[in-house]
Amino acid sequence: MTGVKPTGDPHLGNYFGAIKPAIDLINANKGKGYIFIADVHALNAQKDPKFIRDKTYEVAAAWLACGLDAGKTVFYRQSDVPEVFELSSLLTNFTPKGSMNRAHAYKAIIEKDGSDDNVNMGLYTYPILMAADILIMNTDVVPVGLDQKQHIEIARDIAKAFNSVYKKDVLKLPAEHIQYTDSIVGFDGRKMSKSYGNTMGIFASSEDMEKKVIKIPTDSKTPAEPKDKESVIYGLMATFGVDKDYLRKFLAGGIGYGEAKKILAGQIDGYFAPMREKYKALITDRKGLDLTLATGAVLARKTAAATLKAVRETLGLTYLHGSS
Repeated sequence: MTGVKPTGDPHLGNYFGAIKPAIDLINANKGKGYIFIADVHALNAQKDPKFIRDKTYEVAAAWLACGLDAGKTVFYRQSDVPEVFELSSLLTNFTPKGSMNRAHAYKAIIEKDGSDDNVNMGLYTYPILMAADILIMNTDVVPVGLDQKQHIEIARDIAKAFNSVYKKDVLKLPAEHIQYTDSIVGFDGRKMSKSYGNTMGIFASSEDMEKKVIKIPTDSKTPAEPKDKESVIYGLMATFGVDKDYLRKFLAGGIGYGEAKKILAGQIDGYFAPMREKYKALITDRKGLDLTLATGAVLARKTAAATLKAVRETLGLTYLHGSS
């Protein structure tokens, strides 16, 4: 299970750091995968309805274009599964306030602003909603980076607290699958990040990709001089599978940066060209995307309804509604 916020266009760092590892993990396992577009989570920071709607479609098209198999994966919009929000509300009664105070996102704002005056309750209780996303689907494994590990720990703590009160295993305890992926280096040598302005969109045109690559800063070494293995050019060429003999020649001397950049631009374009064409077809078919996500939501709600029913019965609450 993994969730994706509908914010911004996916870049090389997103693809190799999150999209590809998650799809590979699903394909490598026999179990069912769950991937949801976290449109309600996005409301913590983004209030423009058009932005939320448009980016939701873009995320859906991007993941499908990158190889997500909607027949093997339950792929849905978070907002299409109301059971998640009911469970989130119920779980607030089993979550210590101290856990929310220690959440990374909340602490980061306190450290930056010196107060929590600008913190909305959606952001403050973000970990509880995330726990509900995970627990309601009886999730076994959540692929995360090290910076997201805390969210899984909080979800486990909440599930343990609930199960402990009622002395039975109602909620399954999820495990994290830490993704130790190397950060894709941005064109300025730092980690690729939108905040640094050093990214390349994975669906950019061939021309835009080439322009970005050409602008990668290099030193003043001549073609004949040996090159640095730590250079941005070398790192990206290795990532995109440039011939090893060519890479050795580049390091030893004999290849100029201009030629290397042309080779790199071609490799990046060739890698993403099929995905780009698929994305173009998907993004123009919103009805098709709606159908895919709605189909996923029906499957997600079946699982969610069963979990919520067990929770409500455990709590002594009536259960008059089910999945649709």
